[in-house]
Order: sequence, then structure tokens, then C-alpha cells
Amino acid sequence: MPGAGKSIVADHLRRLGWPVVYFGGITLKELDRRGLPHSEQNERLVREQLREIHGKGAYAQLSLPEIRSFLLSGPTAIDGLYSWAEYLCIKASITNPLYVCTIYTSRALRYARLATRGVRPLNPTEAEARDIAEIEKLDKGGPIAVADFTLINDGTENELLVSLESLLQRIAPGPTQRSGPGTKELT
Repeated sequence: MPGAGKSIVADHLRRLGWPVVYFGGITLKELDRRGLPHSEQNERLVREQLREIHGKGAYAQLSLPEIRSFLLSGPTAIDGLYSWAEYLCIKASITNPLYVCTIYTSRALRYARLATRGVRPLNPTEAEARDIAEIEKLDKGGPIAVADFTLINDGTENELLVSLESLLQRIAPGPTQRSGPGTKELT
């Protein structure tokens, strides 16, 4: 969910050399193409319109060429897989192992973090509205429910990254630098 720490994990994986496919980038590019300001209202409008046009698996479908290209050279992280249809699309479209990792943070803490983040901050009312829209309109619960792993992020950023490093050692023993085929998905 928004504010759980997906960007922190994605940034850490980038520092380790992993390519990260950011589904939200599709929304931001579309906002720019339309000349719309980056705001919660405009982002929601674009997310929902793209899924109306391309189906609930839109972001996965639109990102498949990039995902496949990155997978040719090793593990790839996907930041922001939201819908059940996106999960099914990726699962059916690649032969590499697919691991889904949910990053969980309590709602009150997520809302506090969202209110103070530097990029696209949300007040508690906006955060709750986004949660409801993502659950009801994007089928976000499915990927969370089938997650292979859950990282709890109710502590510090460093504690989250220690948990991530531990997870990486379990699923890809050895150096946590990118090596070998596979997809690592962050929901």
C-alpha cells in the first residue's frame, strides 16, 4: 500500500545493481504527455483510465518488453504491481521464477509517512481515499494475498533494509548483488 516502503526497497535494489521496472512511471509519463500536474487526483484519473483502456493488467502488459529485456541479464525487481490481472499477466508471460514480496506497514504509520514524504505527499484524507480506490478499483488485494514473502516495515529504514538483505540471502544465496535469472516483485 502507499507509504509502506516500496521505494526504499526499490532504491536499495538499484544500488545493488538490480534493474527496477517502476509501474508508477507509466502514470507519470502519461501525466507529462497530457500536460497535467502530478497530483493524487490526476494520478488516480490516469491509473484508472489506462486500466479502462488496456484492462486491469495494463501496467504489466505495457511493461513486458522492459521486464523481458532486463531478465535476459538477471534478476529484475518490479516496483508497484497492484492488480491481480497484472500478477497473472507477468506470471503467464515469463518463464523465470516470480517471487512476490509485500512490504507491510500499519495504516497509521503509513499515513504519517505519506504526510511528510518529499515526493507527492498525501494528507490522511487523501491517503485513505487512495487506499480505498486501490483496493476497490485495482484489485490490489490479490497480489498481497499470494505474496511469497512479507517484510514488516514498522521500524526504521535500516531495519527494513536488514530484513530485505536477509530475504535476498534466502532466495538468492551468496552476494546480494544481481546474479542469475529470476524476477523479484515488490507489491
